Amino acid sequence: MAEDTGRQASYPSGEDIMDPRVYERCMTALNHEEPDRVPIWDLVDSWPTYQHFAPGETDPVVATAKVFNGLGIDMCRSIYMPQPPEAEGAEHDHGSSVTKVSGQTHWMVEYPIKTPEDIANWDCPPITEEQARDEVAGWVRARDAMAPQTMLVPCQGMGFHAAYGMMGLTLFSYALYDQREHIERIIDNLNQRYTQVARAYAEAQVCPMHFIGDDIAYKNRTLVSMETLEELFFPYLTRMCEPLVNAGIEVIYHTDGYVMDIIDGLLDAGVTGLNPLEPLAGNDIAAMKKRYGDNLVLVGGMDCSQLLPLGTVRDVREGVKQLLRDAGHGGGLFIGSSSEVVPATPVENIFAFYEACHDFGRYPLRV
Repeated sequence: MAEDTGRQASYPSGEDIMDPRVYERCMTALNHEEPDRVPIWDLVDSWPTYQHFAPGETDPVVATAKVFNGLGIDMCRSIYMPQPPEAEGAEHDHGSSVTKVSGQTHWMVEYPIKTPEDIANWDCPPITEEQARDEVAGWVRARDAMAPQTMLVPCQGMGFHAAYGMMGLTLFSYALYDQREHIERIIDNLNQRYTQVARAYAEAQVCPMHFIGDDIAYKNRTLVSMETLEELFFPYLTRMCEPLVNAGIEVIYHTDGYVMDIIDGLLDAGVTGLNPLEPLAGNDIAAMKKRYGDNLVLVGGMDCSQLLPLGTVRDVREGVKQLLRDAGHGGGLFIGSSSEVVPATPVENIFAFYEACHDFGRYPLRV
């Protein structure tokens, strides 16, 4: 039970609520040492899997806890409820935006920022300390439901993705040149809000890790130039990492796509873990391990776009073995999908994946 101190509520720490074996497993690997088994980190977007472990459950927190506990997943970044097959094609009006379910996934089809005028007029009121603490309190309730078998890691954006996500990449790209000062203002305002929440998490000390997700890359390259990232991304990431790093919290950063060219910048900003390591985007996970293995925890790595949905059970098991060979020795690996387990993934492959992680991930590795 949280105790209201008038400033920051006091909560049990992650260590206090987790199964000691799971907590030690995660922290040992986080410290680049070998625990009993390679920890598993993931997000599962699979309606049949949710119906297997939590049939008929409508509460996303309860359902996610049952699924992740049932699959033996040690860590996750979000509470989630997959879309049922009958939701395909449904549109949802969110007031300023519209999303549509396609491929059992929500996609934005109408953006809240539609024109250059909208960009110029966009305003984001600052978040209050009370609102930030309320967000932490809501997350703690979900964390406690996932415990003791699965550690729920706080998850936030940092502003860059949110900015282009409100207008689409086409308008955003034009605005980078035509309305640069407004794009900078939007990113700065969003980042201030996220940093305020990160500061509340740092003060509460509710998890030894923090997840920052902001997609800045796709296959073989970043979405924008390195020069633009140096001006509009890395300074804001550094600002958000600062209160977390100062509180001794490890920052895991997420971007889909090719990341080989930005790892040094991420480390300089305060990041100590990288997710999701898409192999088909051009990332060489073995090379990452060799170069950064003492400083960077590798999180993910199992191809979720081809291997998991289209491979055989044998392919999946062999893929786990190869990933463990490439990055598992010496600790510093949280094994998982290269973003999330997507809706098209057969249930038998999902079960085979996590079973293989348990079977082959025990130290000393024998793969």
